[in-house]
Amino acid sequence: MPSAPVRTGQVSHLWSGYIWFVLMLALVALPDGQPGVLRVLLVPPFAATLSIVLRLSEQDVAQPLPVVLGSTLGAAIGTVFSFSVHGPVWAVVAAVATFVLLNALRTYHPPALALSMYPLLLRPSVLFPLIPVAAFTLVAVGSAAVLSRRVAGWPTYPRRPAKTNDRLGNANVNGGQ
Repeated sequence: MPSAPVRTGQVSHLWSGYIWFVLMLALVALPDGQPGVLRVLLVPPFAATLSIVLRLSEQDVAQPLPVVLGSTLGAAIGTVFSFSVHGPVWAVVAAVATFVLLNALRTYHPPALALSMYPLLLRPSVLFPLIPVAAFTLVAVGSAAVLSRRVAGWPTYPRRPAKTNDRLGNANVNGGQ
């Protein structure tokens, strides 16, 4: 399916989004006490998170709670598993457990599945869920929220609650009763 033509106002948003994307990934490359290989291997799930926040900003998976909590819980699940087991089979088990839990908690964020596998495959520090995962995702959603208010054409982030009316015509947020 062909994409819609890009308007002039969207061009500035796209370039500012690309610059934000590169700067955020550059943060991953800064020394953080983790082995260099771990930093390099964090680029794919963090790039996926940034692309979700930038291009799917209205979707549930891009909202701050799934991005931050989902990613952090995924990394924590893998870390807890790594206290007693390691290897690719257990990494798959951790990813499935993460998928089930995040769906049950309504905090599903796809890169969280990859982040749950890291501790079982690469054996990072026990602080892995906090540094770098929680720290990166907090900076990602915080900076996206600021940019959505400061950069013309940047998508609204986070999504604003939808207003609906109840049977009496009273305004509700998110269809509340």
